Amino acid sequence: MKTTPLRRTGALVAGLAIVSLTLTGCLYAMIPEDGGEAVPTASADPDTDGVPAELLPFYEQTLDWSVCGTFDCTTVVVPLDWDDPGAGEIELSVIRHRATGGDPIGSLLTNPGGPGSSGVSLIRDSLDYAVGSDVVDAYDVIGFDPRGVGESTAVTCFDAAEMDAYLYDIPEDPRGSEGWTAELEERNRAFAEACEAGSGGILASITTDDAARDMDVIRAVLGDTELNYLGYSYGTFLGATYAKLYPEKVGRLVLDGAIDPSIPGLEVGTVQALGFESALRAYMADCLDGQDCPFRGSVDDAMADLGALLAAVDADPLQAGDGRELGADSLMTGIIAALYSQDSWPFLTQALADTLAGDPTLAFTLADFYNGREGGEYTDNSSEAFRAYNCMDYPDDSTAEQEAAAEELIAAEAPTIAPYWSGPDPCDAWPAAPTGVREEITAEGAAPILVVGTTNDPATPYEWSVALAEQLSSGVLITRVGEGHTGYNKGDACVDDAVEAYLLGGVAPEGDLYCD
Repeated sequence: MKTTPLRRTGALVAGLAIVSLTLTGCLYAMIPEDGGEAVPTASADPDTDGVPAELLPFYEQTLDWSVCGTFDCTTVVVPLDWDDPGAGEIELSVIRHRATGGDPIGSLLTNPGGPGSSGVSLIRDSLDYAVGSDVVDAYDVIGFDPRGVGESTAVTCFDAAEMDAYLYDIPEDPRGSEGWTAELEERNRAFAEACEAGSGGILASITTDDAARDMDVIRAVLGDTELNYLGYSYGTFLGATYAKLYPEKVGRLVLDGAIDPSIPGLEVGTVQALGFESALRAYMADCLDGQDCPFRGSVDDAMADLGALLAAVDADPLQAGDGRELGADSLMTGIIAALYSQDSWPFLTQALADTLAGDPTLAFTLADFYNGREGGEYTDNSSEAFRAYNCMDYPDDSTAEQEAAAEELIAAEAPTIAPYWSGPDPCDAWPAAPTGVREEITAEGAAPILVVGTTNDPATPYEWSVALAEQLSSGVLITRVGEGHTGYNKGDACVDDAVEAYLLGGVAPEGDLYCD
């Protein structure tokens, strides 16, 4: 078995629709911008300084903006293959909310993470969640769907029924058996074949390096000479990759909830398992202090009881009203979904209480939220794009001994999560060989780059933010002490003030900043 190479990052904290629930808590309140209709205007002249001749057709393109509600929308064309710009094109969907305060500083590109989350949806549905109001006043805020994602030229695999079976069906054979492994490997093979058949030959080009080069085209055709950028979670890897490729074009970059670009996929999965276990223990301590908690005793007692619940539904799944069965994997997916934000802990408490009572409805709601499923349909292609990027970005270079050591560490340090973390690597069946490399990113010559890390972030553990800030030659670390995924615009004035002083005035902290 191999530890899960990467759990989705960022998708649950940004870019999703409002969730309305008749419970004591809600997941995340992301309120769409309201107002009158936009009147599209042209961008400034494109920045083509130093662009090679073979790329000029992309950098010189004129954008055709259209009204989309209170926003402007357009499409940007980029090379399918950056090593062979004449070999084909793909389209990127771009949305713009123009600065409300008058003359803008410039454009601010944003990315919600994933990989695979829609940046168009982030800005269209959740502008005030993505950036603070002062930033909305000062910048043309830009969302875009990276290549392979959403409304851009997209990775396409299964239909809704096939995706349900892939994500939720329970294997016939016992967990860990040869039959269990063989069934999951066959599912991964079928999924990969469907992606290859449905994606029009783009899978080999769905990489973070390519997506970062695409951002440079977006920057240029918007008329900006430097890239101003706010990236969350996986978006930090995208932003750091841009800084590696174009350090002289770096403007004001903020990377929130960082991924360490130097560590291999096996280590990523291992550290995430420990991070979610730590967040789960923090949740459980909070739960035990409340009157509605379905668990009793110490945190260790409660974690043991939760482990027993997971084992129980693994052995005897609970059937929901729509016919799906809740096993341990789907329940764990729901638990992980709720650990992204402390605001969703009350919802997790209710979901676990209901599951203990034999009702899996709310647990499925959480799992569906994680998987982008609503009303039996999938609202985006985030699961497909997530797989495509990770299978291309992370080379499979771990040994059997390293995998065994990782499983042993997870079993010791994350015992609640461990039984449901490992399995056949889906990327073993992927039709395109990985091209990414895992290496430190220094971005020598770049302007200051702010890296924001939260001390008990389960999805992108704090140590990754520390590592990235140390690697970057101009990195400045801002530490948010607290729970949940990412730190900016979460109500911490110390973090928000530092980030916005940089975005609005170009003033970076003189040294690393600790916000407790």
